[in-house]
Amino acid sequence: MNGFQSENDSEITRRQWLLMLGGAVLVGFSGVAPELVAALSGTEGQQLHTLPPGLYYPSNEHLLHVLHGLGDMHKSVSNSETEYVDTASLAFHQQFFSDEEWKAATRVFEILLGKVDSRALSQAVKWLDLYLYSAAGVREAALHLDPLHRTLAAAYHGEIALRELDSADPQDVVRSGLRSLQQHSIERFGREFLTLDEEQQTALLATLSTADRLSRKFFGMMRAEAIRGYYTSTEGLKELDYKGNWYYGLCPGCEHK
Repeated sequence: MNGFQSENDSEITRRQWLLMLGGAVLVGFSGVAPELVAALSGTEGQQLHTLPPGLYYPSNEHLLHVLHGLGDMHKSVSNSETEYVDTASLAFHQQFFSDEEWKAATRVFEILLGKVDSRALSQAVKWLDLYLYSAAGVREAALHLDPLHRTLAAAYHGEIALRELDSADPQDVVRSGLRSLQQHSIERFGREFLTLDEEQQTALLATLSTADRLSRKFFGMMRAEAIRGYYTSTEGLKELDYKGNWYYGLCPGCEHK
């Protein structure tokens, strides 16, 4: 058999995959015998067609562990293919920021976001720390993309976005920006940023948006990541009234004339 599948082969493979996935759901919630699932999917006693690279048949055992754990997502299941992690019980340790940088970044986010829930603020700064910690690896991976993958990425995201990913150094922007913030604070008020009162801190941060190039880049990046971090936190999603992948049975129509 050559490397190409006929249209019929491709359709059979998709159908079998969906039946296997649906079968796992049946077993998970209805107690249907796994043997029946295998019979329904047509997989028992025969070799399945190979799926394209990157697509794999679902593991029924893996899916069942997940389905049974839906009522208690932090339940530990012995000998499970699924790794259950209770993130709420894990102590957080920043991976990019020093302690002083963490405090300054948190205060900058607090000013940019206004009066938000403290837990949401913490989640947003944690996101920034993770983003910056991962940035160097992301840039390195982008620089060594397979030519075909790069062509695909350029077609999807645009060549400008790729060039920016190749050349941008968010770690340096934020770290240098925090140092610049301290320098501006000392020059203007004779004290470090965290020792200023709220009005002085807000005024100082506002001046960065029109200051030197580094300060402008720092201010723009911090503002963008503060918004991104907050509106992907639990509190931010609630504020957006985000309900996940819902759909309307009927088009609600536009309420504005």
